[in-house]
Amino acid sequence: MFRLPAVVLAIIAVSSPAAAQDAQIAVAANFTAAAQDLGAAFTAKTGSEVAFSFGATGQLYAQITQGAPFDAFFSADAATPTRLLDEGFAIEGSDFTYAVGKLVLFSTDPDRVTGPESLEADFTHLAIAEPAAAPYGAAAVEVIDTLGLTDALAGRLVIGQNISQAYQFVDTANAELGFVALSQVADREDGSRWVVNEDLYAPITQDAVLLNADNQTAAAFLDFLASDTARAIIESYGYGFPAR
Repeated sequence: MFRLPAVVLAIIAVSSPAAAQDAQIAVAANFTAAAQDLGAAFTAKTGSEVAFSFGATGQLYAQITQGAPFDAFFSADAATPTRLLDEGFAIEGSDFTYAVGKLVLFSTDPDRVTGPESLEADFTHLAIAEPAAAPYGAAAVEVIDTLGLTDALAGRLVIGQNISQAYQFVDTANAELGFVALSQVADREDGSRWVVNEDLYAPITQDAVLLNADNQTAAAFLDFLASDTARAIIESYGYGFPAR
């Protein structure tokens, strides 16, 4: 079981037990549904409220550095929280890995996706997230390149601003198939999918970091992620955890 960094625990310990303090959390779009369930479970347990703002990791990073009043950040990678720490926008020692994401090739057509060979079939559009802003988009590009299909697929890519928009393209059949987060289709029984071999792309290690040391609720929410309840919710959406 992973443990929250001591600095966050210390913040919780010295904070007064006064009235519940709301927290505003920036969250990478792939983690939308899981975050909402975690927020509900946290509120049920503590009575404290958390609000979320979802978007591409790169877009959220830009908002944080431009002064957006977020109290914590759930990234879709490990590099962006590290960058925020290096630049003085996050609390030193508060970063930790909350999930390891998995990439999936998905289509609403139950017969379309059978494996990597589906990328060489006849189709018009393949949706991916913007690789410069979304780690899942970068992973998709890496898979395409590893499979030697970069040139073949160049004219068929449809780029979403984030992984939620990429998923929307596929869900509405505006793209016949797309690379999305496994978490987005974990509870779907329709369509077809290929959970991409993890040796085809760099691990999608997703880190969280505290941005506001004065917000008791944000620190408590990060602490909550180490609980069995939270880990079960995260795992139910198809995420893994770092090797122990």
